[in-house]
Amino acid sequence: MSGTKDKDSLQTDIGQDVIDEAVRSVERRMDGDADSAGSETEVELDVSAPAADADVATPEVAPPTEDAAALRQEVESLRAQLEFSQTKARETLERLKEAHERAKDFQDRAIRSAADLENYRKRAQKEKEDVQKFGVEKLLKDLLPVVDNMDRALDAASKSPDFDSFQKGVAMTRKSFEDSLGRHGVKGFSAKGQPFDPRLHEAIQQVESAEVPAGHVLFEVTRGFHLNDRLVRPAMVVVARAPEVVAAPEVVAAPEPVAAAPEAAAPAAGTEAPKASEEGKSAEPQTSAPSDSSSGGSQ
Repeated sequence: MSGTKDKDSLQTDIGQDVIDEAVRSVERRMDGDADSAGSETEVELDVSAPAADADVATPEVAPPTEDAAALRQEVESLRAQLEFSQTKARETLERLKEAHERAKDFQDRAIRSAADLENYRKRAQKEKEDVQKFGVEKLLKDLLPVVDNMDRALDAASKSPDFDSFQKGVAMTRKSFEDSLGRHGVKGFSAKGQPFDPRLHEAIQQVESAEVPAGHVLFEVTRGFHLNDRLVRPAMVVVARAPEVVAAPEVVAAPEPVAAAPEAAAPAAGTEAPKASEEGKSAEPQTSAPSDSSSGGSQ
């Protein structure tokens, strides 16, 4: 009975797959022995063996059981590795799908962006052409009333000889023209009497004048204009320069008087005095020098 209990406990401990593996191992060994010996070997199993023999034969089955456990462990390890590899493969596949979807989304957005950029470029080009063609439309609308006023002034001048009224009409038209330009940022500036500035003025001539200091604008030929604080046209001006100083004439000193000869100072005794006519002719040059010197001394 004890042997039967041990046998039952042994059968309980050993699984069916281990037994099958042991049987297959024995069959393979038997087949190998049969091939080497060249003869058929019969294996007789003694079913009627006592329980003690069964207890003795149990240790022979143990080595296959250890090999089966090692194989099972290896199989489990391989199975775990396979499952891990499959899990990683599924995760990688999911990531690839997500990356593909993102790449496709990026490509679609890039195509849409390129199309939007092309449409924007076309719109910008068209707007640029419209500005070049019709950019002065607002200025033109403001200048047309000025033209109408000029036509009215000319019509009135042809019907009435009143020059004063015509002059007032032209002045008012000019004022409206300047106001129209001012609404668009065009402003004129005066340069008369200002120091010459090459950034704002363009000199066409220099004139000697004492009315304004040298280097200042004497008068302007045409006015200058700014467009929103940017110089559009410089003022054409005439610049004054200092007048040239004329040198004073040199004063020539009077010649010194020449002393008279002793003979001519007093007439010799027994000689007659020259006649008045002759004396006037001969003595006049001699007496003119002293008179000049005396007058010069008095001065």
